[in-house]
Formats: sequence, structure tokens, C-alpha cells
Amino acid sequence: MTSEIIPTEVKGDNVNVRVQGGSSGAVYGLGVIGACIYYISRAITPQEKALGFLKGLVWPVFLVKEVLEFLHKDDTPAG
Repeated sequence: MTSEIIPTEVKGDNVNVRVQGGSSGAVYGLGVIGACIYYISRAITPQEKALGFLKGLVWPVFLVKEVLEFLHKDDTPAG
């Protein structure tokens, strides 16, 4: 997953640069599809299905929230 930067044209002080490579858009797209399927398949009412679709569009928010909650460990002893 490398990106290659290639200068394509030089005009005076302006340089046009074309960036090739990268697949983050494809990964995000597959994630959106998978999240929509996950949330919509668990919905019962049409309102829940619509909400599931919207949740599928913003799935990285839920992922980051869950990861941060998992990483945050309270070190104070219970008592």
C-alpha cells in the first residue's frame, strides 16, 4: 500500500503533482457496506432500518469509541 508522487508538469514556479496508489477509499467503502448490512439486519422496524443505514455511514465513530473504551482501564482498586 504505497503511494507514489510523480511531478507531471513544471510551469515556472508551479508544479502539478499526481498521487498514485492508496486503497483507503475501497476499505472504507467495504466497511460502510458491511456496517449497513450489520445494523440493518438487526433492525425490526423501518425506522430502525433507516437508523441502521445512517449508523453504517458513520461506523468509524463507533469503532473509535469502542477501541478507546477498551483501552481505557481504570487502575483504581475497587473497594
